[in-house]
This record gives sequence, structure tokens and C-alpha cells, in this order.
Amino acid sequence: MPIIRPISDLRNNFNLIAETCHKEGEPVFITKNGRDDLVVMSHALYEKQQTTIELYRKLAEAEKESDDPNTNKISHSELIKKLRSRMNGEQRSD
Repeated sequence: MPIIRPISDLRNNFNLIAETCHKEGEPVFITKNGRDDLVVMSHALYEKQQTTIELYRKLAEAEKESDDPNTNKISHSELIKKLRSRMNGEQRSD
């Protein structure tokens, strides 16, 4: 359930809002005159969300690249074989 507080709590009860953000690990929604205005969250939650967004961006990019017929592709077993070869110090053949 979302945590919703009036904007006056930012001024009067900031420490409570900060503690709630850290303790609950959820954002606190701030209203002004009964309407949505701000969202306050811990830095840890912000970083987690940014990391998730970046992961989804990279996955979308990889999926797009995977669908491209001009992209050179190798099978999983071929990739593992090449990586093991490199780890064992063998010279590259390509």
C-alpha cells in the first residue's frame, strides 16, 4: 500500500519521512492541496531503480541486436569453447 503524506510533513516531520523511506524501502508520495506533487525515496531505492532501468535498456538493445540478420552470431557451445580456449592460453584462430 502506498505511503502518502501531505507536503506540510516535509517541513514539520522530515525526519519521520526520511526514516519511513529507509525503513520501508518504499517511496513516500507527497500531496499538495490533495493532489500528487512529489515522490521522496531513499538514495538506495533510487539507485536500485536506476540499475533496473539500465538493465532493461541493455536487454532491449541486446534483443534488437539479436533480431538483426546482419549480426554475426555463434552458438552458446561455440562461445564456451572459445572462452575456455582463451582461459587456457591458447592462441585465437580468428
